[in-house]
Amino acid sequence: MNHVLIVDDEAEIRESLESILREEDYLVTTAATATEALELLRDAAYDVVLLDIWLPDRDGLDALTEIRQMESANVPEVIIISGHGTIEAAVRATKLGAYDFLEKPLSLDRTLIVLKNAMKARQMREDNQEFSRQLTKGTVTGQSVPMKALRQQIKLMAPTNGRVLIYGESGAGKELVGRAMHAESLRKDRPFVELNCAAIPEDYIESELFGYRHGAVPGGPTEKRGTFERADGGTLFLDEVGDMSLKTQAKVLRALDEQRFLPVGASHPVHVDVRVIAATNKDLEEEIARGNFREDLFYRLNVIPFFVPPLRDRKEDIPLLVKEFLQQFGAEYGRPHVEMTEDALAALKQYHWPGNVRELRNLVERVLILNPKTQRIERKHLPMLVYRGPGKTTDSGRNARGEEFSSLLQAREAYERDYILKKLDEFHGNVSRAAEGLGLERSHLYRKMKALGVSVKE
Repeated sequence: MNHVLIVDDEAEIRESLESILREEDYLVTTAATATEALELLRDAAYDVVLLDIWLPDRDGLDALTEIRQMESANVPEVIIISGHGTIEAAVRATKLGAYDFLEKPLSLDRTLIVLKNAMKARQMREDNQEFSRQLTKGTVTGQSVPMKALRQQIKLMAPTNGRVLIYGESGAGKELVGRAMHAESLRKDRPFVELNCAAIPEDYIESELFGYRHGAVPGGPTEKRGTFERADGGTLFLDEVGDMSLKTQAKVLRALDEQRFLPVGASHPVHVDVRVIAATNKDLEEEIARGNFREDLFYRLNVIPFFVPPLRDRKEDIPLLVKEFLQQFGAEYGRPHVEMTEDALAALKQYHWPGNVRELRNLVERVLILNPKTQRIERKHLPMLVYRGPGKTTDSGRNARGEEFSSLLQAREAYERDYILKKLDEFHGNVSRAAEGLGLERSHLYRKMKALGVSVKE
């Protein structure tokens, strides 16, 4: 349901417009001052604002300027209304970003037409922003046999509307495959919307999927469009679908069957046309046997099964992936010409990569951050865990990679740096908990991190 904010100091106009728009099935909120309107806009998403120029606390055009400068992907379209309309005011309003200018007394028919067109313009702007975010995504990198086969499967299945279930370990690139499917599908000009089912608490996942109306969620925005609604006409990617509760699975099953759903707190269902691509790192047939996943939902999703191989099964792709990540992060950090030596790449190929492509990507970024003046990434620049690999061993079985360091101090610092990073990663960047895990005072850990060039961001 589209949400309109009416801002006018005349109560009769607010009440009249609210009554008319509610009959047209709009969700409506009203405000009497610019200050009240701006507070509402910061707390909730609105599609269109009907904004009077003459307000008791400030000029409506000043409020328009502030609305257009809001740091949000959901900035609404603004229609200026005024009983003192002039050509100069209309021109100024348009230059400031207003969608249109309406004079009082308002014509009902013209108001409804302009409002409908503003809704379409906002939806188009939102879609364009989503497309822009996706332009650089959706490329499946690799020349190994499994990746060539995967790209061929994508090319064959993407143009269909069949539902897809992607299997693979965490970090293997399941979302990337989903984006590639969308980019080559008949829906490529419509939104690709993703939802990580494992990252949303059970109490909130239903509202994330289906949205809610009329302030059904205490403390939240008055109205919210769920992922099913935002993906209308396009693709909905449900990541880690095996982590959904049975209750949520039942509602998703019904939405898939009927292509409609009832938002929380709504009285009328929303109809959508959505292609669902799901992904999981679990064996769903095993989850069915345990009673954790619905068999009927499994068969709805598993129309076209895909498998993304782990990085350890396609290590010949590591040089291509490293090159891609070096270009990406090199551009981001102002270092476009960094490269990695063959010796360093050989060390990466020896590692078993439990975190898959995501771990490799994080490693490349970490190495760039820790070596800001290095243009050639060598084996000694790699983290100790990767650097050592299976490698050479002495007769006594000890790893002999230490000969790459110029001193015992350098080797010890490299180990300490990697161990601290491991603990920070384990506790999701929480320095206090990492310090407890290391058996250190927090202040001592901060000093150690500073000395070793370790940042929480990394």
